[in-house]
Amino acid sequence: MTDRSDLNRRALQLEYATIGWNLGEAILTIGLGIAAASLALVGFGTDSIIEMFASLVVVWHLAPGHEIDHPVRTALALRLVAGAFAVLAVVLVSVAIRDIATGRRPDESPWGIAYLAITAVVMFGLARVKHRIASRLDSAPLRSEASMTFLDGLLATGTMVGLALNAVLGWWWADPFAALLVGIAAANEARENWVEAAELLEG
Repeated sequence: MTDRSDLNRRALQLEYATIGWNLGEAILTIGLGIAAASLALVGFGTDSIIEMFASLVVVWHLAPGHEIDHPVRTALALRLVAGAFAVLAVVLVSVAIRDIATGRRPDESPWGIAYLAITAVVMFGLARVKHRIASRLDSAPLRSEASMTFLDGLLATGTMVGLALNAVLGWWWADPFAALLVGIAAANEARENWVEAAELLEG
């Protein structure tokens, strides 16, 4: 019981860290994006806001004093996270298709590229630890949110590489193409979370 309580506390600490990082990330990347007129950076900041919502859902689900294994509570958390994945998918796919169709070229932002590199490392690290704790707690919402953190790392990597390739080689399509792939992955995560929630309620 003590071990489970410790794991729950560690999971909450990770979510608080994720929320804090994403809040700063949203402010910084949106600011850098506006300064450089880069939709890629502004879009990445929007993703950070969506992930904050998903993290808040997990905090609510893991909050002390509640039965976190209750099927209805868990199903609701999964559906809320699924909704966050769906919004992320719509935003990324819409922006990617628009940029590819219009041939919009992101402006250079060396500071943005550097920050995205740091963010990718942080997000992949957080995702790995969250997945490990989610497995030990058998927490489906935490596991799903960890997947969103991993996708955030992929998006940071894709956006960074896209901005760098555009700056060095003029490959303007690299960034929206990467965002499109992450958006498709997010849509699949949304579907899987919704199905898992339905199976919990049926069971």
